[in-house]
Amino acid sequence: MDFHPQPQPGEARPWAFPAPQRGALDNGLTVLHCHRPGQQVVAVEVNLEAPLEAEPQGLDGVATIMARAFNEGTDKHSAEEFAAELERAGATMDAHADHPGVRVSLEVPVSRLPKGLALLADALRAPAFDDSEIERLVANRLDEIPHESASPARRAAKELSRQLFPADARMSRPRQGTEETVAAIDAAAVRAFYEKHVRPATATAVVVGDLTGVDLDGLLADTLGAWTGNTAQARPVPPVTADDTGRVVIVDRPGAVQTQLLIGRIGPDKHDRVWAAQILGTYCLGGTLTSRLDRVLREEKGYTYGVRSFAQVLRSAPDGTGAAMLAISGSVDTPNTGPALDDLWQVLRTLAAEGLTDAERDTAVQNLVGVAPLKFETAANVAGTLADQVEQHLPDDFQARLYRQLAETGTVEATAAVVNAFPADRLVTILVGDAAQIEEPVKALGIGEVTVVTG
Repeated sequence: MDFHPQPQPGEARPWAFPAPQRGALDNGLTVLHCHRPGQQVVAVEVNLEAPLEAEPQGLDGVATIMARAFNEGTDKHSAEEFAAELERAGATMDAHADHPGVRVSLEVPVSRLPKGLALLADALRAPAFDDSEIERLVANRLDEIPHESASPARRAAKELSRQLFPADARMSRPRQGTEETVAAIDAAAVRAFYEKHVRPATATAVVVGDLTGVDLDGLLADTLGAWTGNTAQARPVPPVTADDTGRVVIVDRPGAVQTQLLIGRIGPDKHDRVWAAQILGTYCLGGTLTSRLDRVLREEKGYTYGVRSFAQVLRSAPDGTGAAMLAISGSVDTPNTGPALDDLWQVLRTLAAEGLTDAERDTAVQNLVGVAPLKFETAANVAGTLADQVEQHLPDDFQARLYRQLAETGTVEATAAVVNAFPADRLVTILVGDAAQIEEPVKALGIGEVTVVTG
């Protein structure tokens, strides 16, 4: 029998996060583009400097309604016609609002890139904001809110924001508004927010894909280059402040068979030199199935299907006044809420006393750095990360440097960073569950004053 020769692995090639090229259009729009051979679906991300803290008082959620309305027709197309044009181009378009601003995303085959960019430009340049469409979007958002409130995870996140941030800070309130504020939004409010904050001079477009043979400069000039607006200066970024006094808030859900837990505080963002070590240490604590939290709470005790720790940038500023949310999240069965929290705090105390092991550090580096070439295989992921860097006022080579820093970060550095990120006595704990069953066991732990609020 003849056998085919066994394939042999090729020589490993060094990998680095793609480096973009930077430019600008005559209307002031900043452009980053990145040629990715073989990526026939081009991803475009547009950052609009329309942050949530710019929403008028009493109109929380207007940025979200505006973002959703970009897909609902222009001066050239009705909502139905716009959707049909996108479909004919094989394109998808989406938008969302968050604390740093509004992000508009387009994916389109490179062969239809001119049409896709033209539709995107029309949506940004001359959105219709028809009264009937805005009324429908507001009604849809009002329908979503009760469903979100019923979700223990969403309810926990809402309560953590309310507890951490000052009442007059936009970060203390739901990103997409409340029933009261959303109900007050109309087409006039959306148009006013758009006219005040959306302009090319403070926006950035990121284009990633196989641009072989594409006259990108010409395409952008003919499409996004036709978008006009004033040249107002970028908005100042207010500092982020929070109260992380150790305490517990129980959101009462009588009869709940599980307790949703969210434990958090704010910490340094990506401008801080500790970021790489913080990411590495946080991953060792709760980033995967083999992390410390899962090893104890899931594998040894069987309290949960999984517990995760993470660091998520809330808002960044070049002067270092930005912040990230540092949190631990998961759910446990109701009778074991007290024991699970006790064990979780013991994990934190043991980590502070003994530190991480070299094996934990090595596994985290392999997982975080080794997966990068696969993570950024698609144009959309590259474009999204580049847009994040723009939004967070980071240099274009930040992501590439971050992977090098992760690989060079030692066990001692990672330990110090994660211990500082999750001090056992400076954490706000939110529990969504049956207060009648969990209040007394949690009080007995001594991890902070316990308060019960309605669910």
